[in-house]
Amino acid sequence: MMSGTAVVQVVIPFVILLMAWLMPSLTGRTVPFGVRTPPAHADAPVIDEQRRAYRWCVGGIGGAVLAAELALLLVFPSTPLFAGASTAAAAVSATGYLRARRAILAVKHGEQWYAGLRQVVAVDTSLRTAPPRYPWRWAAPAVLVLALTAVLAAVEYPSMPDRLPIHYGSRGEADRLTDKSFGSAFAPVFIQLALTGLLLLVTWLALRSRAELDPARPAAGATRHRRFVVRTAGSVMLLGACVNSGILAAAWQTWHGDLSFSALPVLAPIAAGLLVVVAIALRTGQGGRCLAPSDLEGTAVESADPGVVAPDDDRYWRGGGLFYVNRQDPSLFVSKRFGIGWTVNFGNPRCLWLVAGLAAFVLVLQLISR
Repeated sequence: MMSGTAVVQVVIPFVILLMAWLMPSLTGRTVPFGVRTPPAHADAPVIDEQRRAYRWCVGGIGGAVLAAELALLLVFPSTPLFAGASTAAAAVSATGYLRARRAILAVKHGEQWYAGLRQVVAVDTSLRTAPPRYPWRWAAPAVLVLALTAVLAAVEYPSMPDRLPIHYGSRGEADRLTDKSFGSAFAPVFIQLALTGLLLLVTWLALRSRAELDPARPAAGATRHRRFVVRTAGSVMLLGACVNSGILAAAWQTWHGDLSFSALPVLAPIAAGLLVVVAIALRTGQGGRCLAPSDLEGTAVESADPGVVAPDDDRYWRGGGLFYVNRQDPSLFVSKRFGIGWTVNFGNPRCLWLVAGLAAFVLVLQLISR
């Protein structure tokens, strides 16, 4: 019989594969596998063909990876395999995505899908002047878990052993200890503080991200975008609360000097958080694609303009469509082409400041916890 830890180890890569398999249905019709496509070609045979091939790859090869992990855990239930299995699941998904993208791009260029079309940019300026309100109630759990961890660290500090484990080997046995100090005891609190602060900043900026609007129906697209950013930002903060809970569970073991590490209380809340993210993503979709009509009530009815299409901006998406680099775009965050959420505009100079700030904070964190 599998232990609770082994079950959680299977759940995490399974969630990754499930999201990957569903992703073609969650992203926009006009950006299949990250390729900008005019609406008239959104149902091109090559797209349906590559969608099926991608799902066979994710379901077949990814399922084999998951089955192999399950078999190993049945024989060696205490072996930590979730990191390797999760990496393998992500690699399978990326391989299938890149193959599909290349095939669609080849047909798009060969058949000149954008020849003779009028390309128009639609912009929702109200996102700058009146952005969606920050979902503070969704952020509250992460802040509360952080506060609880800080209080427990202060209460437990006098009774902590003189030597605290700070690293565990692959089998969960402590292989490095350090003297008790403010830095070593409160390191989990600093990590939670960094994570929570980062998520608050990123989601705040994401609420002001540029909307991907269909110039034929810009009003409906703006409404979908607003619903999408609020729900997705909220789900990210809930995941942050679950990760903070996992950090608290790990800290509790180190504060009591446990030389054997139990992964279940750490991984279980993270797995639960991933399931919440999946559930919200299924109901919302990237950019609000999967929103129900009831979620769009109040949107003005508009007549579609069939004579305009969104610009062909594939040239700004590098590295297989995963990295957005556009120096002319002032946006710092933009919606992902394939996936749920946002990515950074690496052509914006502010991106360098963001990366430098994160690197400096991590360095300070390492120095404090020594």
